[in-house]
Formats: sequence, C-alpha cells, structure tokens
Amino acid sequence: MSYVPLERLIDKSHGSMFKLVMLASKRALELAEGSSKLVEAPQDTKITTLAMLEIAEDKVELGAPKAEAK
Repeated sequence: MSYVPLERLIDKSHGSMFKLVMLASKRALELAEGSSKLVEAPQDTKITTLAMLEIAEDKVELGAPKAEAK
C-alpha cells in the first residue's frame, strides 16, 4: 500500500488544501476514464493514490485559472 505524506503534497497546491483536493480529484477522474499513468505503480494501486503520487512527483501541476469568455 502506498502512502503519500501530506507535507509532500500541500506545497504542490500553493498551500491550499482545497486546491490539492480539486487537483487530485480531477486527475483521478482522468485516470478512471482511461488516461495513462504518469508514474510507475503496482497494478493494485487505487486511482486516488495514483493521482496523489503523480502530484507528489511533479507529473501533474496546478494550472493557471482560465479567463472567462464574455
């Protein structure tokens, strides 16, 4: 079982737990829909854990907010 310490993740989201949760959930959804893994992990690794591993290894980053079209 993989464990990703919160200390390794919180800095990746600019100190915001909300942004971290949103980033991890978005990436987990992408993985569930068939996106390929960006890190090596055992086959039985849960999707949410895999998403957090990718964030911890800087494979997935928090993007800049999109400007709304008027």
